[in-house]
Amino acid sequence: MTTRPYIFVTRKCSEQQLQPLYEIADVEMWPEEETPCPRDLLLEKAKKADALFTMLSDSIDKQLLDVAGQLKVVANLAVGYDNIDVHYANDLGIVVCNTPDVLTDTTADLTFGLILATARRLLEAADYVKDNQWKSWGPLLLAGYDVHHKTIGIVGMGKIGQAVAKRATGFDMKILYHNRTRNEEAETKLGAIYSTFDELISNADFVVCLAPLTDETRELFNKDAFIKMKNSSIFVNASRGAVVNEVDLYEALINNEIAGAGLDVFLQEPIESSHPLVGLHNVVALPHIGSASLETRYTMMNLCADNIASVLKGNTPKTKVIVK
Repeated sequence: MTTRPYIFVTRKCSEQQLQPLYEIADVEMWPEEETPCPRDLLLEKAKKADALFTMLSDSIDKQLLDVAGQLKVVANLAVGYDNIDVHYANDLGIVVCNTPDVLTDTTADLTFGLILATARRLLEAADYVKDNQWKSWGPLLLAGYDVHHKTIGIVGMGKIGQAVAKRATGFDMKILYHNRTRNEEAETKLGAIYSTFDELISNADFVVCLAPLTDETRELFNKDAFIKMKNSSIFVNASRGAVVNEVDLYEALINNEIAGAGLDVFLQEPIESSHPLVGLHNVVALPHIGSASLETRYTMMNLCADNIASVLKGNTPKTKVIVK
């Protein structure tokens, strides 16, 4: 009698989307949706797992991989995979998969929503009404900044960056971008203009970070960068929290070196309401919901399940992470 593979899912997901896995394996799922699986439990489950269905909050590091003697595949419910030691996993013959492409437009929608919410002070205005502060009309009551006809600077012109740039064309924005390599498609189709990092942050009204977290981008946005930005500029981060020095960002905001910030990610997540940035009126802080639409999250779950099933059946997964 052949023993069925064992799959551990580190966060509560839709069982309907994971149904293909139940048909081929014994599946165990951490029952909490918002509480991460404890590290000790994850290490214990990894010892017998043939596959791990993971989240960005799970550290799939050398310690874990060394005890995961049966592990064949790690499927990460995200585009990013900086929580996984991909090189070491590959050395051990373990396949790592992610969920690219399927969340591009959803994340771009959220990113542009952050631009609008921060520039036009939408959350402040909504709270103003809810708190019964609206007593009359004033010429500059909750006046923000226009978005149309402004200059957007996108740091990280990958697929999500291009999708944000496409939305910016609808607002007749001038598009600057900075990337490790030139993106000729963005230049040809969207009129994006390649800039050095310093040129971009000095000239953009909206500086949008969509860069992956690497050694080069860690704390890329620091005191020096914020000083070079316009006093009227708005900073938006929908990539990774560690690309920003949060102390420097706070100082830039309270010293009026920049006008505002829209943040979907933070250095340590989740943050509490006491976090210094949350208390600022000119900051829109969101709980890392870039790809959080029902349609997209279900599609991401389906893709993770498909990738795991493919590897366990001896086939090539759809979206294997390939690192150089």
